[in-house]
Amino acid sequence: MMKHLGILLGAAIVMAAPALAQNQAQPGRTTTNSGGATPGETSPGVRPPPPGPVPSAGQSNLDRLGQFRTTGTSMQIETVPQEGRRADALRRNLESIRLPEGFRIELFAVVPDARHIAIGPSSGVVFVGTRKQRVWAVTDRDRDRVADEVKVFAPSLQFSVPNGLCFSPDGILHIVEHNRVIAFPAAEFFYETPDVAAEIVVPQGGLIPAAEESFNHGARVCRIGPDNKLYISLGQPFNVPSPAKMEVFNQVGMAGIIRMDRSGQNREIYARGIRNSVGIAFRPNTAELWFTDNQVDGMGDDTPPGELNRITAANQNFGFPWYGGGTVRTNEYRSAQAPAETVPPVVETTPHAADLGLTFYEGRMFPEAYRGAIFSAQHGSWNRTTPIGARVMVTFLNADGTVREHKPFAEGWLDTETNEYLGRPVDVAMLRDGSLLVSDDMAGAIYRISYDRHR
Repeated sequence: MMKHLGILLGAAIVMAAPALAQNQAQPGRTTTNSGGATPGETSPGVRPPPPGPVPSAGQSNLDRLGQFRTTGTSMQIETVPQEGRRADALRRNLESIRLPEGFRIELFAVVPDARHIAIGPSSGVVFVGTRKQRVWAVTDRDRDRVADEVKVFAPSLQFSVPNGLCFSPDGILHIVEHNRVIAFPAAEFFYETPDVAAEIVVPQGGLIPAAEESFNHGARVCRIGPDNKLYISLGQPFNVPSPAKMEVFNQVGMAGIIRMDRSGQNREIYARGIRNSVGIAFRPNTAELWFTDNQVDGMGDDTPPGELNRITAANQNFGFPWYGGGTVRTNEYRSAQAPAETVPPVVETTPHAADLGLTFYEGRMFPEAYRGAIFSAQHGSWNRTTPIGARVMVTFLNADGTVREHKPFAEGWLDTETNEYLGRPVDVAMLRDGSLLVSDDMAGAIYRISYDRHR
């Protein structure tokens, strides 16, 4: 447990009082369009932050939040319009999505650059990361399963690629940036105000060496394991790295998955041989960590395959860079001896479909056959001659955890006549009612998939 959590309740009172006074002095919130962009879209002038340390002003605010002090940030928090031309266009696009009988898909929220999702265990507020500088808080206040408000989370802080979000069972939100980890002990309580109690888990520059920071493969994901440890995937920036780079990566856990105490202590490398995983999830009631991995580019349209993998013990090696995906050897390491203990994927997925976020279905809304199945997002190819992917997959498991079937569940975001993407799914997460949320960073949206057994 973080060292400040014990005094959090008292700090909440201290922080809430000035925030309330400021809110009374400046009633209401301002709805903005991100620098003149169309409602619900991000301004073309917004660019990803440069690598390296977060500016000192942001660090100063983080220090103040760690001491439960206000930052003076305006209560005029940026919000995203949920109706208008953009929302109407997204709803029309969803008419093209094909689902099994009885399922339907609807627009849940307009969320610019929406990436990975974490749902508050207490309030049900949906927190959404991006590969830019914002984290969004999405609220369905009337519980009609459509968002009423989407606004910036913790605007007093400056994030750098805050892609990975995950909640602990006791309600602490962890945000994994490109090279930093911050915990928010009461995100569901403070998210309405600009000042959010925060604590540094891994300081800026502490995840990977600063010399290894890159715009490529820098989006992290995280999960809290059944051992109460924090698990983080650390993609490496190259298509295929040199042996010298692999020596460096092996020292810090890049091209792998690391784990640590939730305080940031006792860091260790948990798995190796992973090119770039942007989706990890624990199989319920087990210690098995499942993950997707993206294959090597430049070897052809139809090779190598992507991967769905299953970790059954610490220190397993999944074959990269000797293998580019599945059992296909890379050109760079073809003559090198691969580790004898290499673990092959449990599913070889469609080459270059870009498998990203995944979740195990534990709800009761969907038919019984889906209980315990894996839903995963395929972002879609970026350099294949004919595009492929942009869909949600489902993987059915046997009782022993072996794979029975892997197939498309929701598809149609790729127009096969024009080869244009209508959207690019990134992550999947389950609401309390058992419906499924799907994020889309290209369209800037979150969709909700539900099931009606009477339809």
